[in-house]
Amino acid sequence: MSIFDISGRAMAAQLVRLNTTASNLANANSVSTTKEGAFRALKPVFKTVNGGEGISTVQVSQVVSSQTDPTKRHDPGNPLANKDGDVWDAGVDQAGEMVEMMETARQYQNNVQVLQTAKSLTLDTLRLEK
Repeated sequence: MSIFDISGRAMAAQLVRLNTTASNLANANSVSTTKEGAFRALKPVFKTVNGGEGISTVQVSQVVSSQTDPTKRHDPGNPLANKDGDVWDAGVDQAGEMVEMMETARQYQNNVQVLQTAKSLTLDTLRLEK
């Protein structure tokens, strides 16, 4: 694996992480008639990929639902309310998701920086040969 493979795979994993966070924020204010039907935040599970001695990167092995339970709220005017007038709010921590989004963006940017540095060093090496 080259530095480009390693960083590219890490960027792909961070992109999945960013997409799941965006999905969580988009569904944060959704409601459901039942606890089972309520949206639960999605979380990617990362897996280390070894590329030889001293070389490893990451990939997303799966995306799972979080363990955060939906919240029951009494709202008899909501068209999705059950017979008792209750709805279930999505199990999403909006503040936590925003922190996750900022961290993911920083990790992605770090990998972009690695690629830019590797490209620059490769071009400098090629120029030395002339």
